[in-house]
Amino acid sequence: MALGLVFTSYGQKDLFNGEDLSGWTIYGTEKWYVEDGILVSESGPDAEYGYLGTKENYDDFELTAQFKQDQDGNSGIFFRSTFEGTKVSGWQVEVAPPGNDTGGIYESYGRGWLIKPDPELDKYLKFGEWNDIKIRVKGDRVRTWLNGKKMVDYTDEKIGEGEGQIALQIHSGGGLKISWKDIQVKEL
Repeated sequence: MALGLVFTSYGQKDLFNGEDLSGWTIYGTEKWYVEDGILVSESGPDAEYGYLGTKENYDDFELTAQFKQDQDGNSGIFFRSTFEGTKVSGWQVEVAPPGNDTGGIYESYGRGWLIKPDPELDKYLKFGEWNDIKIRVKGDRVRTWLNGKKMVDYTDEKIGEGEGQIALQIHSGGGLKISWKDIQVKEL
């Protein structure tokens, strides 16, 4: 077992082993811990941005995970991203409270919002409950799904040139708590 990763069927591997943060790097002072087999991200003393990034880079992949917004919950999943301290360069699939574009794609320290889902799709987000998210990144195309419903399908040359880590985010501002489980990736 390399870096705490567990291989599952059909080429998928668990990025989170349910026990500890093996295979991940913490960026910032926000809290990342495991409780009862669940990965929890919570605002820390500085109430700043915090990230939990994979130690490995992933270029073309399909990621599936479950998340639950225990409190306000603004978060996200970064892909093809690099870090300088807590400054991240790359792209984020938004995970946010109702009405805040979960499943959309945002470019940090760059162009900002690239695509937001149709507001009508927001009804598929179950705030305070477990949600399934799927992200497929292949070449310059990114597709996202929330609870089985396609949220966005976006093609971008700059994304196609990107490379880097997958990372979970907790937003600045304080008072946030987001739980994660069943985080799996399949390289394409």
